[in-house]
Formats: sequence, structure tokens, C-alpha cells
Amino acid sequence: MKNLQDEKQRDLSINKSDGTNKFLTTDQGVRINDDNNSLKVGERGPSLLEDFILREKITHFDHERIPERIVHARGSGAHGFFEVSNPIPELTKAGFLQEAGLRTPVFARFSTVAGSRGSTDLARDARGFAVKFYTQDGIYDLVANNIPVFFIQDASKFPDLVHAVKPEPHNEMPQAASAHDTFWDFISLMPESMHMIMWVMSDRAIPRSYRMMEGFGVHTFRLINEAGTSSFVKFHWKPKLGTHAVAWDEAQKISGKNPDFHREDLWEAIEKGNFPEWELGIQIIPAEDEHKYEFDLLDPTKIVPEELVPVTVVGRMVLNKNPDNFFAETEQIAFHPGHVVPGIDFSNDPLLQGRLFSYTDTQLSRLGSPNFHEIPINRSIAPVYNNQRDGHMRQEINVGRVSYHPNSLGGGCPYQAKISEGGFSSFNERVDSHKVRERSESFADHFGQAKLFFNSQTPTEKSHIVKALRFELGKVETTAIRIRMLGLLSQVDTQLAEKVAIGLGATVPTVLETPLNRGVSPENEIKGQQEPRIVESSVVSSDALSMLKNPTNSATIASRKVAIICAHGVSEAAVMNMKNALVKEDAVGLIIAPHLGSVLTDTEGAIAADFSFLTASSVLFDAVYIPHGLGFSTLMKNDDVMEFLSDAYKHCKVIGADGKATELILTAPFASKISKDDGGILLTNDVANETFAKDFIAAMGDHRFWEREINLYN
Repeated sequence: MKNLQDEKQRDLSINKSDGTNKFLTTDQGVRINDDNNSLKVGERGPSLLEDFILREKITHFDHERIPERIVHARGSGAHGFFEVSNPIPELTKAGFLQEAGLRTPVFARFSTVAGSRGSTDLARDARGFAVKFYTQDGIYDLVANNIPVFFIQDASKFPDLVHAVKPEPHNEMPQAASAHDTFWDFISLMPESMHMIMWVMSDRAIPRSYRMMEGFGVHTFRLINEAGTSSFVKFHWKPKLGTHAVAWDEAQKISGKNPDFHREDLWEAIEKGNFPEWELGIQIIPAEDEHKYEFDLLDPTKIVPEELVPVTVVGRMVLNKNPDNFFAETEQIAFHPGHVVPGIDFSNDPLLQGRLFSYTDTQLSRLGSPNFHEIPINRSIAPVYNNQRDGHMRQEINVGRVSYHPNSLGGGCPYQAKISEGGFSSFNERVDSHKVRERSESFADHFGQAKLFFNSQTPTEKSHIVKALRFELGKVETTAIRIRMLGLLSQVDTQLAEKVAIGLGATVPTVLETPLNRGVSPENEIKGQQEPRIVESSVVSSDALSMLKNPTNSATIASRKVAIICAHGVSEAAVMNMKNALVKEDAVGLIIAPHLGSVLTDTEGAIAADFSFLTASSVLFDAVYIPHGLGFSTLMKNDDVMEFLSDAYKHCKVIGADGKATELILTAPFASKISKDDGGILLTNDVANETFAKDFIAAMGDHRFWEREINLYN
């Protein structure tokens, strides 16, 4: 037996691999000259199918894990419709955008990127925002994110990015977190990521709800009209409820209290009839303006500032039905940026070009068959006729003897559609250049728009970015990686870098590393990278980039949750007055009591408790109200109540109390920090105050009182 075990050990050791001081190769042992750029027709041209290095790398990546998605594994979705409000036939022949009032069925899926299916909803992460349109012309998938740019410029780096951010392979830690060495090692060597880093270190990465985040198509696409005229387009989803986030400390606590927070929020909102809604907007850039700007439209790490090209709303999406079965629908839905309809086409964005290959390949692995389009949630409402046959789990029963084209035995059917009959035709773009593995010089500005994003934030938002970077880089064990990152941050904003450095106990380097000295020896030069440069944006600051200044930041409190803290003897009139006032605003008041069951009121009635302090926490609510009554004395002795209130104050939420209940606030641990200018603290001794509920709701319309952090942290 011992010999057999020894033999097994020797077999395992043969397969161990260590790439130290070795050349990078393909799986066939061919040495790779450039691992950063796919093979293209000219530096700005389309990617070539013959690029066996790209295909091998992405194919292996796509099949690394089954059955959950490699990225975007944790998600939640819902059915709904898209309704046109502003038809755009002058821009596109896409049938679902031609007629005002036309409704198209949709299914939307929201997701985190890095974590597994079992991870928390509140990880600091980008969020997926994918929508499948079941149009009369076939399936159209708008596979978007809640951030308008991405980490990388070329698809060949996508496997590397995901490998870096996933749990480290030697110990499978940490889960759903970017705060570890391998991620920041990769980022510190890829300055093209700096714009995206500003976004994911901002509050955009910890949204309050899927219903309160924007969506962006990331890439530049094309719209094509009946005349064959092409325009470039960027897609935007604007939430009706505005864009809102939680505090980072709050996000971490939500992960412990309710890791399904976003899933539950979306499900409950739809069940209660608070249907989530977004406007679909487009930025249109005429083809002749392709080279008009200081950035490249094909660069997925760049935005088109709304000050240069305003967003035009073309319709709205409403989600009004939860799935009947999570696995059959949300888990089995298969999105693909290559699922387009006539009138929508691709650009030569090198990240998009790689995705067009990758997504089908991934579905083959994840869903196990080329027939994944026949799963009900993926099935087109437009009739499907072609010569594809057989394959695992085939659902379609094809009749007749003909399964090829051209044919005469079947009368030439199914036959090809002319363009005038709705046949898909790619834009007739001229492509004529050498085959190269290079990146356009117009992609070399890695800091200009990162500066624009940071400059567009409010002081509160800048402070959150600093704290996020201190947290993330504080988890990095390798000092050299921290220093490299401080150097890159200094190119975005010197004060940003210095403030982060203070939190790390480090010094900002005076010399920015180059591709030749960035953690590698000269003989192992990182090929394919240009020297980074800064092109100052023609737009100095953009309100659209700030969540707090964003014009979509709605003051509505619809679907918000208020914790009403009660104990025996509470004023029934006060409770019901607040609950009724909230209902009129489509919000809800939930009773939190020392125990489940009923709370006796001052009128000898009873009010059912929705939660106890054991099953509830301040982080699960948007505001807190303590009604007057004899119960306040019991609450003052309860440590859970003080923790509840302290968290609500720390996370800058609205807190209200009336009558004797105000003493809970005035004796709380944070009482000495309350500013008289803090509009989020509402106290009244007048138990008959008829405007209190109205004032409380008005304060909730401001959502958070972030200026409170100045008092809290100073």
C-alpha cells in the first residue's frame, strides 16, 4: 500500500508547474511574444478569428468552472417590459424602437461580478445589469454593468483580470473581495485600470438596491438605419428611484445580517407592486465625429461625458413579475453581447470583439449544449428556422429530410432574407491594414478620465474613495504593491494619493514606474503596454458622474423601509399616524420590538411586531422612528436599542422621536456629536405635532446626511 501511495505522489508531482524564470507559452508550448493585445487588422481594426492565442486563452478560461457562471455567478432577475417613448427610426431600423408605445417583453438580471453563487450581495464590486429583449426580430441582449467603463482595454487580459480578483488559488481566499494581493498586484501593473478603479472604490460599488443603480452598455456600439447610415451609440439605464448607496461599514454589517439583501429587496418590491423602473437613454455620436474627441470611442476604459454628448431618452423598462423558478429562469438565462437584431451592430472595441467569441463558448460549458437557446427563458418569440440539428438536450422536433443549404429537395427552404426583408447585414465598414498585436496610441491616456471622475465627486464622495482605498490596500501584504498603487494614484490626484498613503503609513513615490521597471526585470518586459500619459479632459467636472449631484437622484421615498421601535405602552396613535403617512408615499413602517408577537399600546390595543432586535438591525432599514408612550423607559434599558440607534446615526440616516421618546436620542452614545444643523435628526416634545410625520418624510427624501461623518470621524 505504501508503494502505491508513493507512486501516486510522484504522479502528482510531475504535474506541478512553476513559471518562475520561464517563458510564457500557449498550452501547446509555443512561446508568446505579446500577451496583452489580440491580433487585429491595424491597431484600431477588428480582431481576427485566426488569433489562436486569444482563442485558446479565452476557451480555457470559459471552461474553468461549471456549472455556475465564472463571473456574475451571484445574481437576481425579473420579468418586465420595455416601452418606447421616443422612436428613433432616423437612427436605427431595429423594430422594437420604431413605434411610440410599443412594448417588448424583457428579462433583466442583476449580479455581482467576483463572488460565487453563495457570496454576499453587498460585496464591494461592479454589478452586472443585463437585459434580454424578446423582440419581434429575434433576441437582443444589452449586457451592461452599473459602471460605464471596464478595467482593461483588450479581451486578452480578461482571464488575467478575473484570475487576479478571484480567491487566491493556493488557499481559495478571500471570497467576493478585491482586497488582497493578487488583485492589486495586477492593477498596479495595468495603469489602464485606473479609471475603473476610481469607480469601484466609489460608492457605486455598494448600491442601496439594484433598483437604485444605473446601467451602462460600456462599449461603443453602432446603430444602422434603413438607408444604411451608421451612428455610434452608448447605452444608459437611468433608475426612476435615483442612484443611492450604503456606507461601507453598513455594507459589511448587512453582509452578516442579510447576505440576500439585494435579492430580497428586488423580490419584495415587485411582490408589493413597487415595480422598478429605468429610462433607457442613448448617446449618439455621428460616424464623422469618430475622431473628434481627446479619447477614443473604441476604448472601453473611457466614457463620453454627458456634457459633450447629452443622453436622449428613448423608452422605459418596468420589471413587474418575479420568476416562477429561480433555476429555470434566473440561473439558466444566457446573455450574449453578440445577440443583436438588424439595426444594431458592433464597433471594433477590442474588449467587445473578444466578448463576442467568449459568451457562446461559456454557455456551451455552463449549460452543456449548443441548444441552450431552446431553454424557455432563452427562447426567441420570433420563429426560429435553420439547419442546425441534434445535440445534447435538443427540444425542437424538426421534420423533413433536408438539413442543409442550398437545397432543392426542400424547395430551397428555409431561405435567406434580403436586407429589405429584415435580413441581418453587418455595417459595410472598410477594413484595410496589416495584422498586428499592437494597441492604438489613442488608448494610451490612462489617467485623464480617472482625474475627471475624481474631480466630479463631492467632498463626501471623495472621502469615501479615500477610505475604500485605505481599506483595500490595507489588506495587501506586499509593500511593493502598495507603493506602486500610490504612484498610480498620484497621477490621478496628489491629495488623493497622500491621504491614502497616510492611512497606509507609507510615502507616495516621486517616480512613476514604467512597463520596464514595474515589478519585473528588463528581460521580462511587459510587452504591448505604452508609456501611460495624461490627456486633460475638455470637461473639467461632470455632475452625472457623482451620485450625490446626479440629476437622476430622485427625492422619492417609494419602497423605503422605516424601523418603528416600540415597547409595551407605545402610543397607538403615533404609530398609526406614521405608518399611514409612509403608506401614502409608497414606503413602509415596520414594527421592531424586544420580542416577536404583539406590543400592547396605550389604548390597551395590540400591534403585531414585524421583527425583534434579534432578527432586525438598523442596517436593514432606511430610517428610524421612536414613537412616544410609556414604552420608552423599557427601551432606554435595552442595549440592542442603543446599538440600533448608534448604527443609524453612524450611517447618516434619518432618526426621529417625539414626546418622552426623545430622551433615547438625547442619552444615546452619539448625543454629544449631534449638530443643530443636522437635518436628519428630528425631535419634538409636542406629541400632537401634526407636521412631524410630514417633516420626517421630507428628511427621508434627502436619503442620507453624509455631512454627519465630519462630526463622527473628527
